Amino acid sequence: MAVKYVYFFGDGNAEGTGSMKNLLGGKGANLAEMTSIGLPVPAGFTITTEVCTEFYKNDRNYPAELKGQVDAQLQQVEQLMGKEFGDSENPLLVSVRSGARASMPGMMDTVLNLGLNDETVKGIVKQSGDERFAYDSYRRFIQMYANVVKNMDGEVLEDILEEMKEKRGVEEDTALTAEDLKELVTLFKNKYTEELGEAFPTDPEEQLWGAIGAVFGSWMNQRAITYRRLNNIPAEWGTAVNVQSMVYGNMGDDCATGVAFTRNPSTGENLFFGEFLINAQGEDVVAGIRTPQPINKAGGDGTLPSMEEVMPESYNQLMEIQQKLEKHYRDMQDIEFTIEKGRLFMLQTRNGKRTAKAAVKVAVDMVKEGLITEKEAVLRVAPEQLDQLLHPSLDPNADKTVIAKGLPASPGAASGEIVFSADEAEEAKAMGLKVILVRIETSPEDIHGMHAAEGILTARGGMTSHAAVVARGMGKCCVSGCGEIKINYDTQQFTDSKGNVYKKGDVVTLDGSSGEVMSGTVPTVQPELTGDFGLLMEWVDSIRRLKVRTNADTPADSAVARSFGAEGIGLCRTEHMFFDADRIMAVREMILAEDLEGRKVALGKIIGMQRDDFLGLFREMKGLPVTIRLLDPPLHEFLPHTDKEIDELAASMSVPAEKLKQKVDFLHEFNPMLGHRGCRLGITYPEVYDMQVRAIMEAACSLVKNEGYDIVPEIMIPLISGVKELEILRANAVKVADEVIAEYDVKVEYLVGTMIELPRAAITADQVATQAEFFSFGTNDLTQTTYGLSRDDAGKFLPLYVEQEIFPEDPFVAIDQDGVGELVKMGCEKGRQTRPNIKLGICGEHGGEPSSVIFCHKIGLDYVSCSPYRVPIARLAAAHAVLLEEPEA
Repeated sequence: MAVKYVYFFGDGNAEGTGSMKNLLGGKGANLAEMTSIGLPVPAGFTITTEVCTEFYKNDRNYPAELKGQVDAQLQQVEQLMGKEFGDSENPLLVSVRSGARASMPGMMDTVLNLGLNDETVKGIVKQSGDERFAYDSYRRFIQMYANVVKNMDGEVLEDILEEMKEKRGVEEDTALTAEDLKELVTLFKNKYTEELGEAFPTDPEEQLWGAIGAVFGSWMNQRAITYRRLNNIPAEWGTAVNVQSMVYGNMGDDCATGVAFTRNPSTGENLFFGEFLINAQGEDVVAGIRTPQPINKAGGDGTLPSMEEVMPESYNQLMEIQQKLEKHYRDMQDIEFTIEKGRLFMLQTRNGKRTAKAAVKVAVDMVKEGLITEKEAVLRVAPEQLDQLLHPSLDPNADKTVIAKGLPASPGAASGEIVFSADEAEEAKAMGLKVILVRIETSPEDIHGMHAAEGILTARGGMTSHAAVVARGMGKCCVSGCGEIKINYDTQQFTDSKGNVYKKGDVVTLDGSSGEVMSGTVPTVQPELTGDFGLLMEWVDSIRRLKVRTNADTPADSAVARSFGAEGIGLCRTEHMFFDADRIMAVREMILAEDLEGRKVALGKIIGMQRDDFLGLFREMKGLPVTIRLLDPPLHEFLPHTDKEIDELAASMSVPAEKLKQKVDFLHEFNPMLGHRGCRLGITYPEVYDMQVRAIMEAACSLVKNEGYDIVPEIMIPLISGVKELEILRANAVKVADEVIAEYDVKVEYLVGTMIELPRAAITADQVATQAEFFSFGTNDLTQTTYGLSRDDAGKFLPLYVEQEIFPEDPFVAIDQDGVGELVKMGCEKGRQTRPNIKLGICGEHGGEPSSVIFCHKIGLDYVSCSPYRVPIARLAAAHAVLLEEPEA
């Protein structure tokens, strides 16, 4: 039997179902589902994602059976609609749209009004009784076909349109007459021929296959590739193509088109929310060319009449449909609709993209409404989304100078230097600058700049414009439709309503929750994670098994982490405690001392500081576990580099500056990350680690004895390559720790373990475990040493490796499960063979990355440790790891 590549939907019957997203794509599956549940969906058919796969496998050629199947389904649509494709009297026109299994708004291509030529346009005039509408549809089709199918610069035909409007003295496209549009069609076709060296195609079948090829081709356009990379969507998934009979929102004032959400996608409020335009096509709403009107009175500000007021019957029908859809899908829906001559048609539904704040509220509310379970609610919030909630917002008490106000399209606060192009935003980000991308309106080509910017400001576009939808999906602050500013790309500046000028490089602040644009930088405040968020995290913690600790070196960081739910410290980097100006001199003195006595003098200056540091951490953690890594400084980070620094240190140490300079030169390392650091320092200068162990244990014993704390310090020895180093250093640590316990005459338990960050340590973990009571996998260095990559330098070429899919993603961001992950897994298994109750965790930055957390759960780690602001992300990912193992998930 031939493979079925094309699936029909229409008139209440559909060959596909909503569960067939992998094959039909999200749009195709949902069109089939909406048809099956009795909603008014224009008839059409879906070409499957399998065809996309074949298309790219076979040098952009289609399977042999495809054309016959398309022809057969097209005939079925013709019969149902009572029209004929290409007929001059009663023509069927279609739309051709993409539809990947994961929503990729605006990233791929669409062609509307397909099937028009000089003959069929006359049939549309007869059908509609409206010559102006017919030729407006025709000029739109030429524009889209030229741009989408033939890759012609969209500005070329847009300029001709603008010139005509200028000549006629009108501002809106809708003010052009039928005669104007006829002339425009001729001008467009002539320009098409001039630019491309061929006539505009008149054969509807040729047009159809051109559009189908363009949609499949757009799966590999740059903006789609970028979007997939940013959202971890595999290239092999491919896109489906949906061919659907056209319905028209631009036939007159009893027609309209719109986009809506069943709940507010910014706040999560249970209020039907959206925008529509009378006498318009769908692209007009999202393109931001015309200012859309609100769906209902509640969602507007009173300046423009709502659909609820001007089209009450259609609005009431839409209200019933949106409620039916939300109950059916049990999730917030993003819907597209068209009203043709007072008749409502549904063009799309999909799970709506939403901000993190909205995601949490919608999930919690739907549990309260009985639509979903607590477990489903936890799965509804993506761990990476939480990043939006965990960072500061604008201080409500701060002074601010508001220069303009637009629409609050995507919440959050962002400050940065103004740039006017996506490329500039990306270049600035690469230089470490924070920028605000300012555009008249964004387009899918701006995706890379939107990702690079801290926030996005547009002069045009509504709450459902491209800028708004993409920014919400990215978690970027966005103010859209800010008509108070006038942008001039040529002069690289914008002016506000008072005539004040803001140039490229000037700093502005956006408040995506209020729509305000402010000059300069406005201070921020920390978030309060209570209410719905707190309830969701209670559900999370009742599900997860993996503990979540934090990487923290100060009491302040520890307090932030505790407020976010950290269950201890998994990594205290003691070298970070010495970067303050009053401490680094003592550390330099220690490193550069000529002999043991000199080092002991320097260490005497440091031990009190260390003891106070540990007292602060232990107090803040209130008895939770604290893992302290002994000194692991790449020496170059501490050595004096300038003559001034050497002179100051020489005076402090009472040695000649020249002698000190010789010592600095002697200690210079060509590859300091693989140099005299970690346990090698402890082996060479055991008195350094002895001092630190003493400071740790004195702090612990003091708190146990004097303040009633119950503390089990975890002393971690870094960068071992094998058991012998650990054996020597463990013996030293135990000797000092036991001495301190005896001096304080208290009972304090402690653990001595190691950080596995070299491949050899992981491979010989069964031997290492004879001396280690815990392993903490330092996956930053383990990735570095496994790949032979410097994480400080690889950024120059790693993006290219990811772009070319040599690496699926940056291995310093998400753990490389096949390589580095296998070493971690091996280390765990071998460690447990020797010591079944060994405590296992990771403390690299991977500990806060969701896919890495799920991997850590799978291999049976006890905990992950991450930066304070990523603790809730790791908690949620750990709960997802449990739920994804359950059959119903």
